[in-house]
Amino acid sequence: MPTGVALRDVREQLFDAAERVLLRAGPNALTSRAVTTEAGCAKGVLHRHFADFDAFLADLVTDRIRRVEAQAAALRESAGTGTVAGNLTLALLELFGSVAVAVVGLVISRDGLRARLRQAGSSGIPLLAEATTMIAAYLTAEREMGRIAADADVDALALTLIGSGHLLFAGSEGDPPGATAVEWIVTTAIADAVQRRLL
Repeated sequence: MPTGVALRDVREQLFDAAERVLLRAGPNALTSRAVTTEAGCAKGVLHRHFADFDAFLADLVTDRIRRVEAQAAALRESAGTGTVAGNLTLALLELFGSVAVAVVGLVISRDGLRARLRQAGSSGIPLLAEATTMIAAYLTAEREMGRIAADADVDALALTLIGSGHLLFAGSEGDPPGATAVEWIVTTAIADAVQRRLL
């Protein structure tokens, strides 16, 4: 007799279920049983598709990294349009308004997961490292277009924006910070690079 529900895209449904558990109850509540219960399927389904739970979690993080890379391409294409502060604000809201903060907490709390991600070539804090690269690439494009100062340190600005954004969202209780709070961080961080461009 079949158990659970038919899964159209097993991996994606399991990933989505893991995100819901993670957001609702945190990294400590994330177990294979919690994921399969949330997905409405038999526990064996997860183990038929992944070698073990750490392999599942590593694939989940890798999948979310690919989403950041897709966001990076869209952000680079926005260079030269709108305002620099507006583009960065939207990028940080999209990044941290998703499950990114919870995934970072998951990576930090699980030694086995970090080890697997490092073996797969990940460096720094997965997701945050890719997000920092995304912001730096965008700022480089804006610098080349003359919309920020030619000597602006885009790597330092990217670290500042990602670190500040992460702290803002990770430190919030209840509703996540809105656009006004994120824009304040962005405009403060890039103020010098924008003003010196005008001199």
